[in-house]
Amino acid sequence: MPHPRHGLDAAFQTPLRLSLMAALGREEIDFGALRDALETSDSQLSKAIGALEQPGYVTVRKGHLGSRPRTWITATLRGRRAFERHLAALAEIGRGYSGS
Repeated sequence: MPHPRHGLDAAFQTPLRLSLMAALGREEIDFGALRDALETSDSQLSKAIGALEQPGYVTVRKGHLGSRPRTWITATLRGRRAFERHLAALAEIGRGYSGS
């Protein structure tokens, strides 16, 4: 059997992107709330979202709440499945993969 590290997805290999996907779950979250929850800057969060949007793991919706512009982020089904596979590979590595 191949080593479980081959199941890791490079899109989630930064702490911020990993945390972002974990925070999203199945909910749409406002950019500002996500930024505050992840304790990061607008710039860093924007870069992380862009990196996850490129492979289709998150979608971005822009709109207005009242007269104020807002951005909402949602994990796609594809993104949630990729994240679950990534977590499963991490768990297997953590259990001490023996290769048998």
